[in-house]
Amino acid sequence: MSDPGTTPRLLRAVGLAGLTAIALNGVVGSAIFVLPATVYGLTGAASPIAYLVAALLMTLVVACFAEAGSRSEETGGPYLYARAAFGDLVGFLVGWMFLLTRLAATAAIANAFVASLGYIEPSLATGVGRFAAITIAVGGLAVINIFGVRGASFTVNLLTVAKLVPLVIFIGAGLIAMHGITVLARPELGSLRQAALLLVFAYGGFENANVPTEEAVNPRRHLPIALLTTIAGVAVLYVLIQVVAQAALPGLAASKTPLASAAREVMGAPGGLLLTGAAIVSTLGSISAVVLVGPRVLYAFARHGQLPAVLARIHPRHRSPHWAVIVFALFTWAAALAGGFAQLAAMSAVARLLFSAITCLAVPVLRRRRRDLAPSFVLPAGPVIPLLAVGLSIWLLSGVSRAQAVAGGIGLLVGLAVYAGYRALRAARG
Repeated sequence: MSDPGTTPRLLRAVGLAGLTAIALNGVVGSAIFVLPATVYGLTGAASPIAYLVAALLMTLVVACFAEAGSRSEETGGPYLYARAAFGDLVGFLVGWMFLLTRLAATAAIANAFVASLGYIEPSLATGVGRFAAITIAVGGLAVINIFGVRGASFTVNLLTVAKLVPLVIFIGAGLIAMHGITVLARPELGSLRQAALLLVFAYGGFENANVPTEEAVNPRRHLPIALLTTIAGVAVLYVLIQVVAQAALPGLAASKTPLASAAREVMGAPGGLLLTGAAIVSTLGSISAVVLVGPRVLYAFARHGQLPAVLARIHPRHRSPHWAVIVFALFTWAAALAGGFAQLAAMSAVARLLFSAITCLAVPVLRRRRRDLAPSFVLPAGPVIPLLAVGLSIWLLSGVSRAQAVAGGIGLLVGLAVYAGYRALRAARG
């Protein structure tokens, strides 16, 4: 065993702004550039209400992640919370499903990235151009992460600002140009439920900030602030984007490029280019956040003896989990290039709801078991909010399709096989 005094450790370099940027990048990705049309098709002029309802529902889950995060100073996020509350097997399966959602998200977003590039240069969306664009994006961000968390966090921060500025310009220009719109029309309850179900997933991704805890400067204090700020800020952003889009574009429900088309109506051709550029930066920013977070889950597995120890090695100079970064980047690159990630995408809906429900369920357990760390954030009303959040997750699970349920079941079975196989291998080695 290495001397703890000489073994490299992860570097605490991510402040409140960095954690908030990681959370924001997880939530604001490519979806918001197409969601306004889908939501408007479901709820019409009442669409902003659907965003608010979904945000209020999702705040229950976010608050549970905030309290769980305030009780930990170790890398791992949902994997760590489930392991501490319910043991090794549940912890591994939660971490496994969390990891699958990161892999599916990155592969899907990488393809959205090259599709957006294709609007500017069509050759980058197919063939050799697509191969080169995905390789440079994923490989370049992996290299930045290998060179240390400071550079990786700075990159996430920079891309967060770069993706938000065009959206704020679009909102500002749209609000100035607006001549009135009905946004408080009474929604039909059935369509409101459909839209809220869709939008709850659009608010997901904030949990990325829960993972790199050992690299955060003051995680138990800063993480709850970052998560709650993110859900509030994104709710305002999404509502204003929807208001402007439906005011600017009468045929919003039928548009395949709703934000770019709405921006062209508000600001002319430069507006369309601005939002197309924003989509490119937004997808790249989302990839950057996941390439930072995904390897830390592999690192946490290995650190607790549930995957090969090489994944827990820390670079002596750069203080990064370099082998975990390389492995995660290779899997992401392969999945993105293959394009056959439909099964992963279907699995991710079930996976997200499962690890969210178990994290919320873990909060009352952690209150009893983790009394050694005084949390900076405790939910009021005892177990009420965690149980409401679990109920929300179960309600959403009841709405998944058969294909999604089958894919989620397969994901769990594969995770169980990996867990059992690695335990058997370790036992055989003595």
